[in-house]
Amino acid sequence: MKKKITILPGDGIGKEVTACGKKVLEQIGDCYGHEFVFDYAVIGHEAIEATGNPLPDETLKKLKNCDAILFGAVGHPKYDNDPSAKVRPEQGLLKMRKELGLYANLRPIKLFDELLGASSIKPEILKGADILFFRELTGDVYFGERGRKDGNNTAFDTMIYSRYEVERIAHKAFKAAQTRSKKVTSVDKANVLESSRLWREVVQEVSKQYSDVIVEHMFVDAAAMKLIQNPKSFDVVVTGNLFGDILTDEASQIAGSMGMLASASVGDTVGLYEPIHGSAHDITGKGIANPLASILSAALLLDISFGLKEEADAVIKAVAQTLKEGYRTRDIADASTLHEKILGTEVMGNVVCNHLRMLVTVNS
Repeated sequence: MKKKITILPGDGIGKEVTACGKKVLEQIGDCYGHEFVFDYAVIGHEAIEATGNPLPDETLKKLKNCDAILFGAVGHPKYDNDPSAKVRPEQGLLKMRKELGLYANLRPIKLFDELLGASSIKPEILKGADILFFRELTGDVYFGERGRKDGNNTAFDTMIYSRYEVERIAHKAFKAAQTRSKKVTSVDKANVLESSRLWREVVQEVSKQYSDVIVEHMFVDAAAMKLIQNPKSFDVVVTGNLFGDILTDEASQIAGSMGMLASASVGDTVGLYEPIHGSAHDITGKGIANPLASILSAALLLDISFGLKEEADAVIKAVAQTLKEGYRTRDIADASTLHEKILGTEVMGNVVCNHLRMLVTVNS
Protein backbone atom coordinates (compact mmCIF):
# COMPACT_ATOMS: atom_id res chain seq x y z
CA MET A 1 0.00 0.00 0.00
CA LYS A 2 1.23 3.49 -0.87
CA LYS A 3 -0.40 6.43 0.91
CA LYS A 4 0.34 10.12 1.40
CA ILE A 5 0.08 11.46 4.95
CA THR A 6 0.20 15.17 5.76
CA ILE A 7 1.53 16.01 9.21
CA LEU A 8 0.30 19.18 10.91
CA PRO A 9 2.49 19.51 14.03
CA GLY A 10 0.81 22.80 14.93
CA ASP A 11 1.68 24.51 18.20
CA GLY A 12 3.13 23.67 21.60
CA ILE A 13 3.70 19.98 22.27
CA GLY A 14 2.06 19.15 18.94
CA LYS A 15 5.50 19.04 17.32
CA GLU A 16 6.88 16.68 19.97
CA VAL A 17 4.06 14.15 19.98
CA THR A 18 3.44 14.01 16.22
CA ALA A 19 7.12 13.14 15.78
CA CYS A 20 6.41 9.97 17.79
CA GLY A 21 3.21 9.26 15.84
CA LYS A 22 5.13 9.55 12.59
CA LYS A 23 7.86 7.23 13.89
CA VAL A 24 5.26 4.56 14.64
CA LEU A 25 3.74 4.91 11.16
CA GLU A 26 7.21 4.55 9.65
CA GLN A 27 7.73 1.41 11.75
CA ILE A 28 4.44 -0.02 10.48
CA GLY A 29 5.52 0.74 6.92
CA ASP A 30 8.82 -1.07 7.42
CA CYS A 31 7.26 -4.08 9.15
CA TYR A 32 4.36 -4.60 6.77
CA GLY A 33 5.81 -3.38 3.49
CA HIS A 34 3.66 -0.27 3.10
CA GLU A 35 4.98 2.98 1.66
CA PHE A 36 3.88 6.06 3.56
CA VAL A 37 4.96 9.37 2.02
CA PHE A 38 4.98 12.23 4.54
CA ASP A 39 4.51 15.94 3.94
CA TYR A 40 4.32 18.83 6.41
CA ALA A 41 2.16 21.95 6.64
CA VAL A 42 1.58 24.77 9.14
CA ILE A 43 -1.54 25.74 11.07
CA GLY A 44 -2.46 27.80 14.12
CA HIS A 45 -0.07 30.18 15.90
CA GLU A 46 2.89 28.96 13.85
CA ALA A 47 1.01 29.73 10.63
CA ILE A 48 -0.05 33.17 11.91
CA GLU A 49 3.56 34.01 12.72
CA ALA A 50 4.70 32.87 9.27
CA THR A 51 1.85 34.09 7.06
CA GLY A 52 -0.67 36.05 9.15
CA ASN A 53 -3.26 33.34 8.43
CA PRO A 54 -4.09 30.47 10.86
CA LEU A 55 -4.88 28.20 7.89
CA PRO A 56 -2.87 29.26 4.82
CA ASP A 57 -4.14 28.34 1.36
CA GLU A 58 -1.05 26.21 0.77
CA THR A 59 -1.84 24.15 3.87
CA LEU A 60 -5.44 23.64 2.83
CA LYS A 61 -4.35 22.54 -0.64
CA LYS A 62 -2.04 19.91 0.87
CA LEU A 63 -4.78 18.66 3.16
CA LYS A 64 -7.20 18.22 0.27
CA ASN A 65 -4.65 16.23 -1.69
CA CYS A 66 -3.54 13.62 0.82
CA ASP A 67 -4.92 10.31 2.09
CA ALA A 68 -4.87 11.12 5.81
CA ILE A 69 -3.78 13.82 8.26
CA LEU A 70 -1.86 13.41 11.53
CA PHE A 71 -2.44 16.54 13.59
CA GLY A 72 -0.85 17.86 16.79
CA ALA A 73 -2.60 20.85 18.38
CA VAL A 74 -3.23 24.58 18.02
CA GLY A 75 -3.20 27.33 20.61
CA HIS A 76 -0.95 29.83 22.38
CA PRO A 77 -1.22 31.76 25.69
CA LYS A 78 -0.68 34.99 23.74
CA TYR A 79 -4.24 34.74 22.41
CA ASP A 80 -5.78 33.27 25.56
CA ASN A 81 -4.81 36.44 27.40
CA ASP A 82 -6.03 38.78 24.65
CA PRO A 83 -9.80 38.41 24.06
CA SER A 84 -9.67 41.26 21.52
CA ALA A 85 -7.35 39.42 19.11
CA LYS A 86 -9.03 39.28 15.69
CA VAL A 87 -6.87 36.44 14.32
CA ARG A 88 -6.58 33.37 16.52
CA PRO A 89 -5.02 29.88 16.11
CA GLU A 90 -8.34 28.13 16.75
CA GLN A 91 -9.83 29.84 13.68
CA GLY A 92 -7.54 27.69 11.57
CA LEU A 93 -8.81 24.53 13.25
CA LEU A 94 -12.47 25.45 12.79
CA LYS A 95 -11.95 26.44 9.16
CA MET A 96 -10.09 23.20 8.48
CA ARG A 97 -12.96 21.14 9.86
CA LYS A 98 -15.46 23.08 7.75
CA GLU A 99 -13.41 23.05 4.52
CA LEU A 100 -12.69 19.32 4.76
CA GLY A 101 -16.22 18.42 5.86
CA LEU A 102 -15.00 16.79 9.08
CA TYR A 103 -18.37 16.61 10.79
CA ALA A 104 -17.88 13.54 13.00
CA ASN A 105 -15.35 13.41 15.82
CA LEU A 106 -14.77 9.91 17.21
CA ARG A 107 -13.19 9.73 20.64
CA PRO A 108 -12.70 6.24 22.07
CA ILE A 109 -12.39 6.23 25.87
CA LYS A 110 -10.79 2.90 26.71
CA LEU A 111 -8.85 2.29 29.88
CA PHE A 112 -5.68 0.19 29.89
CA ASP A 113 -5.84 -1.88 33.10
CA GLU A 114 -2.28 -0.85 33.95
CA LEU A 115 -3.50 2.74 34.38
CA LEU A 116 -6.31 2.05 36.85
CA GLY A 117 -4.25 3.83 39.50
CA ALA A 118 -3.51 6.88 37.36
CA SER A 119 -7.04 8.26 37.55
CA SER A 120 -8.55 10.10 40.51
CA ILE A 121 -11.63 7.87 40.14
CA LYS A 122 -11.83 4.63 42.14
CA PRO A 123 -10.48 1.62 40.18
CA GLU A 124 -13.59 -0.50 40.87
CA ILE A 125 -15.72 2.18 39.18
CA LEU A 126 -13.40 2.47 36.19
CA LYS A 127 -12.46 -1.13 35.39
CA GLY A 128 -14.15 -2.30 32.21
CA ALA A 129 -15.20 1.16 30.98
CA ASP A 130 -15.21 1.37 27.18
CA ILE A 131 -16.99 4.37 25.63
CA LEU A 132 -17.05 5.63 22.05
CA PHE A 133 -18.03 9.31 21.73
CA PHE A 134 -19.43 10.77 18.52
CA ARG A 135 -19.13 14.54 18.77
CA GLU A 136 -20.70 16.59 15.97
CA LEU A 137 -17.96 18.89 14.76
CA THR A 138 -19.12 21.51 12.26
CA GLY A 139 -22.25 23.00 13.83
CA ASP A 140 -23.36 24.44 17.19
CA VAL A 141 -22.13 27.66 18.85
CA TYR A 142 -18.67 27.33 17.29
CA PHE A 143 -20.15 28.07 13.87
CA GLY A 144 -23.30 30.05 14.64
CA GLU A 145 -23.69 33.80 14.33
CA ARG A 146 -21.78 35.73 16.99
CA GLY A 147 -20.98 39.29 17.85
CA ARG A 148 -21.26 42.27 20.22
CA LYS A 149 -23.98 44.88 20.60
CA ASP A 150 -25.21 47.56 23.00
CA GLY A 151 -22.01 49.53 22.73
CA ASN A 152 -19.88 46.38 23.06
CA ASN A 153 -21.45 45.58 26.42
CA THR A 154 -23.43 42.50 25.29
CA ALA A 155 -21.98 39.46 23.52
CA PHE A 156 -23.85 36.60 21.82
CA ASP A 157 -23.05 33.21 20.27
CA THR A 158 -25.82 31.36 18.47
CA MET A 159 -26.30 27.62 19.06
CA ILE A 160 -27.68 26.34 15.76
CA TYR A 161 -28.29 22.92 14.20
CA SER A 162 -29.94 21.76 10.98
CA ARG A 163 -31.74 18.45 10.62
CA TYR A 164 -29.23 16.97 8.18
CA GLU A 165 -26.32 17.75 10.54
CA VAL A 166 -27.94 15.73 13.30
CA GLU A 167 -29.01 12.92 10.96
CA ARG A 168 -25.56 12.20 9.57
CA ILE A 169 -23.80 12.05 12.97
CA ALA A 170 -26.67 9.97 14.42
CA HIS A 171 -26.37 7.40 11.63
CA LYS A 172 -22.64 7.03 12.31
CA ALA A 173 -23.29 6.52 16.02
CA PHE A 174 -26.00 3.90 15.49
CA LYS A 175 -23.93 1.98 12.95
CA ALA A 176 -21.00 1.91 15.37
CA ALA A 177 -23.30 0.71 18.18
CA GLN A 178 -24.36 -2.25 16.02
CA THR A 179 -20.76 -3.49 16.14
CA ARG A 180 -20.44 -2.96 19.92
CA SER A 181 -22.98 -3.39 22.75
CA LYS A 182 -25.94 -2.03 20.77
CA LYS A 183 -26.68 0.98 22.94
CA VAL A 184 -26.62 4.70 22.05
CA THR A 185 -26.88 7.52 24.59
CA SER A 186 -27.84 10.83 22.99
CA VAL A 187 -26.86 13.83 25.11
CA ASP A 188 -28.63 17.18 24.81
CA LYS A 189 -30.32 19.93 26.84
CA ALA A 190 -33.82 19.54 25.39
CA ASN A 191 -35.51 20.80 28.56
CA VAL A 192 -34.12 24.28 27.84
CA LEU A 193 -32.70 24.63 24.32
CA GLU A 194 -34.68 24.60 21.06
CA SER A 195 -31.65 23.32 19.12
CA SER A 196 -31.54 20.38 21.55
CA ARG A 197 -35.24 19.68 21.00
CA LEU A 198 -34.54 19.36 17.27
CA TRP A 199 -31.52 17.18 18.10
CA ARG A 200 -33.63 14.80 20.21
CA GLU A 201 -36.44 14.72 17.66
CA VAL A 202 -34.07 13.77 14.83
CA VAL A 203 -32.20 11.14 16.88
CA GLN A 204 -35.53 9.53 17.77
CA GLU A 205 -36.44 9.40 14.06
CA VAL A 206 -33.09 7.92 13.06
CA SER A 207 -33.29 5.32 15.84
CA LYS A 208 -36.30 3.72 14.14
CA GLN A 209 -33.95 2.49 11.39
CA TYR A 210 -31.86 0.59 13.95
CA SER A 211 -34.31 -1.65 15.79
CA ASP A 212 -31.48 -3.74 17.25
CA VAL A 213 -30.00 -0.73 19.08
CA ILE A 214 -31.29 0.63 22.39
CA VAL A 215 -31.40 4.44 22.52
CA GLU A 216 -31.56 6.59 25.65
CA HIS A 217 -31.68 10.37 25.92
CA MET A 218 -29.87 12.21 28.68
CA PHE A 219 -29.49 15.87 29.62
CA VAL A 220 -25.89 17.01 29.50
CA ASP A 221 -25.67 17.87 33.20
CA ALA A 222 -26.92 14.40 34.16
CA ALA A 223 -24.52 12.82 31.66
CA ALA A 224 -21.58 14.74 33.15
CA MET A 225 -22.44 13.38 36.58
CA LYS A 226 -23.00 9.80 35.42
CA LEU A 227 -19.71 9.72 33.50
CA ILE A 228 -17.90 9.88 36.82
CA GLN A 229 -20.46 7.94 38.86
CA ASN A 230 -20.85 4.94 36.51
CA PRO A 231 -18.81 5.17 33.27
CA LYS A 232 -19.49 1.50 32.48
CA SER A 233 -23.15 2.35 31.86
CA PHE A 234 -22.22 4.04 28.56
CA ASP A 235 -21.39 2.40 25.23
CA VAL A 236 -21.78 4.82 22.30
CA VAL A 237 -22.48 8.47 23.12
CA VAL A 238 -23.59 10.97 20.47
CA THR A 239 -23.81 14.68 21.21
CA GLY A 240 -23.33 18.19 19.85
CA ASN A 241 -20.14 20.16 19.40
CA LEU A 242 -20.08 22.14 22.65
CA PHE A 243 -21.33 19.35 24.92
CA GLY A 244 -18.98 16.86 23.25
CA ASP A 245 -16.01 19.16 23.73
CA ILE A 246 -16.63 19.36 27.48
CA LEU A 247 -17.71 15.77 28.13
CA THR A 248 -14.80 14.13 26.33
CA ASP A 249 -12.31 16.23 28.28
CA GLU A 250 -14.07 15.13 31.46
CA ALA A 251 -13.91 11.52 30.24
CA SER A 252 -10.12 11.80 29.99
CA GLN A 253 -10.10 11.04 33.71
CA ILE A 254 -11.49 7.60 32.91
CA ALA A 255 -8.38 6.88 30.85
CA GLY A 256 -6.10 8.38 33.50
CA SER A 257 -4.89 11.37 31.49
CA MET A 258 -5.71 13.49 28.45
CA GLY A 259 -2.35 12.25 27.21
CA MET A 260 -3.93 8.85 26.58
CA LEU A 261 -6.87 9.88 24.40
CA ALA A 262 -6.80 9.66 20.62
CA SER A 263 -9.44 10.99 18.25
CA ALA A 264 -10.51 10.82 14.63
CA SER A 265 -12.32 13.57 12.75
CA VAL A 266 -14.01 12.19 9.65
CA GLY A 267 -16.56 13.07 7.03
CA ASP A 268 -16.87 11.93 3.46
CA THR A 269 -13.30 12.63 2.30
CA VAL A 270 -9.93 12.74 4.08
CA GLY A 271 -9.70 11.85 7.79
CA LEU A 272 -7.81 13.80 10.47
CA TYR A 273 -6.30 12.11 13.54
CA GLU A 274 -5.19 13.91 16.69
CA PRO A 275 -4.69 13.61 20.44
CA ILE A 276 -7.27 15.58 22.40
CA HIS A 277 -4.85 17.19 24.87
CA GLY A 278 -4.21 20.53 23.18
CA SER A 279 -0.97 22.51 22.86
CA ALA A 280 0.00 22.42 26.59
CA HIS A 281 2.46 25.31 26.46
CA ASP A 282 3.31 24.89 30.14
CA ILE A 283 5.32 21.76 29.26
CA THR A 284 6.35 22.62 25.69
CA GLY A 285 10.03 21.98 25.02
CA LYS A 286 10.57 20.06 28.25
CA GLY A 287 10.45 16.67 26.56
CA ILE A 288 7.94 15.27 29.06
CA ALA A 289 4.70 15.28 27.02
CA ASN A 290 2.90 11.96 26.74
CA PRO A 291 3.08 10.78 23.09
CA LEU A 292 0.74 7.81 23.53
CA ALA A 293 -2.40 9.71 22.45
CA SER A 294 -0.68 10.69 19.20
CA ILE A 295 0.52 7.11 18.72
CA LEU A 296 -2.99 5.77 19.35
CA SER A 297 -4.29 8.40 16.90
CA ALA A 298 -1.91 6.92 14.34
CA ALA A 299 -3.52 3.53 15.04
CA LEU A 300 -6.95 5.05 14.32
CA LEU A 301 -5.54 6.48 11.08
CA LEU A 302 -4.35 3.04 9.98
CA ASP A 303 -7.70 1.46 10.80
CA ILE A 304 -10.25 4.05 9.68
CA SER A 305 -8.59 5.76 6.70
CA PHE A 306 -6.51 2.86 5.35
CA GLY A 307 -8.47 -0.20 6.49
CA LEU A 308 -5.33 -1.69 8.07
CA LYS A 309 -6.92 -3.22 11.18
CA GLU A 310 -4.15 -5.75 11.80
CA GLU A 311 -1.55 -2.99 11.74
CA ALA A 312 -3.69 -0.76 13.98
CA ASP A 313 -4.13 -3.59 16.48
CA ALA A 314 -0.37 -4.13 16.51
CA VAL A 315 0.17 -0.49 17.53
CA ILE A 316 -2.38 -0.79 20.35
CA LYS A 317 -0.75 -4.03 21.57
CA ALA A 318 2.66 -2.32 21.53
CA VAL A 319 1.29 0.51 23.70
CA ALA A 320 -0.31 -2.03 26.04
CA GLN A 321 2.97 -3.97 26.35
CA THR A 322 4.87 -0.76 27.08
CA LEU A 323 2.47 0.05 29.91
CA LYS A 324 2.51 -3.55 31.16
CA GLU A 325 6.27 -3.34 31.59
CA GLY A 326 5.82 -0.31 33.83
CA TYR A 327 6.95 2.47 31.50
CA ARG A 328 5.20 5.79 32.11
CA THR A 329 5.36 9.47 31.28
CA ARG A 330 4.90 11.83 34.22
CA ASP A 331 1.19 12.42 33.68
CA ILE A 332 0.33 8.71 34.07
CA ALA A 333 2.89 7.80 36.74
CA ASP A 334 1.74 7.01 40.27
CA ALA A 335 3.52 6.40 43.56
CA SER A 336 4.37 2.83 42.58
CA THR A 337 6.18 3.81 39.37
CA LEU A 338 9.93 3.21 39.46
CA HIS A 339 11.86 6.42 38.82
CA GLU A 340 13.93 4.88 36.01
CA LYS A 341 10.73 3.87 34.19
CA ILE A 342 9.40 7.43 33.97
CA LEU A 343 10.32 8.33 30.40
CA GLY A 344 10.42 11.47 28.30
CA THR A 345 8.45 11.96 25.09
CA GLU A 346 11.00 10.71 22.57
CA VAL A 347 12.15 7.72 24.62
CA MET A 348 8.57 6.60 25.27
CA GLY A 349 7.95 6.72 21.52
CA ASN A 350 11.08 4.67 20.90
CA VAL A 351 10.02 2.02 23.44
CA VAL A 352 6.63 1.64 21.72
CA CYS A 353 8.39 1.28 18.35
CA ASN A 354 10.70 -1.40 19.77
CA HIS A 355 7.73 -3.37 21.11
CA LEU A 356 5.92 -2.95 17.82
CA ARG A 357 8.88 -4.34 15.90
CA MET A 358 9.19 -7.32 18.26
CA LEU A 359 5.44 -8.09 18.16
CA VAL A 360 5.35 -8.11 14.37
CA THR A 361 8.53 -10.21 14.17
CA VAL A 362 7.13 -12.83 16.60
CA ASN A 363 3.84 -13.05 14.71
CA SER A 364 5.33 -13.20 11.22
